Amino acid sequence: MISDEIQRITAQLPAGVRLVAVSKYHPAEAIREAYSAGQRLFGESHAQEIQQKHTVLADLAGLEWHFIGHLQTNKVKYIAPYVSLVHSADSPRLLTEINKQAVKAGRTIRCLLQLHVAAEETKFGFTPDEALAYLDSGTWRGLEGVELAGVMAMATNTDDIVRIRADFHRARQFFERAQTYFSSFSSPTGGGREGAFTELSMGMSDDWHIAIDEGATLIRIGTQIFGQRQY
Repeated sequence: MISDEIQRITAQLPAGVRLVAVSKYHPAEAIREAYSAGQRLFGESHAQEIQQKHTVLADLAGLEWHFIGHLQTNKVKYIAPYVSLVHSADSPRLLTEINKQAVKAGRTIRCLLQLHVAAEETKFGFTPDEALAYLDSGTWRGLEGVELAGVMAMATNTDDIVRIRADFHRARQFFERAQTYFSSFSSPTGGGREGAFTELSMGMSDDWHIAIDEGATLIRIGTQIFGQRQY
């Protein structure tokens, strides 16, 4: 059962690590069951699907929608009014659009820089060098509607545990280096757009234990909780 898996996984999480239940391709009823088990963070990867679920599940107080898939710039406007965290900010252009739509919605949207550390060229994201160049440029400081909150990474799709661990370790090294860009900033209110670079999102159903070993603060698990996709 979904509730049993939620409880089994969360019981294994160390302090400071949170579960994002990847609910894409699963019906709203499955999300309700997970919510009843105490789960509050849900990950979706298609703007139309998350919009439908947001509408149907509007009665669930405290539910947070995380966008975890490749986000097209022309879809940002549909999720900007309510999305809690965008894990997949993979280019300066996308961040600029998220900022534009966040300002229109009167919100600040938390975003993670998607880092490309895997072997597959098909995966999206900044290379570590590109991400550092973006941070060096300082243009992110002008994004009034965006809070850079950390890093997201996916390991190479392989059974090679050594390679998976190396990918996650590389992401953690970048994350720790990137934190220096934010460490000198603080907000008068204590939470500040430039002072909250604290999230490292990595690890899925097959490799989340390794991700936690390498410092993940958010793990993204779908199949292990909900089973195979239903549509």
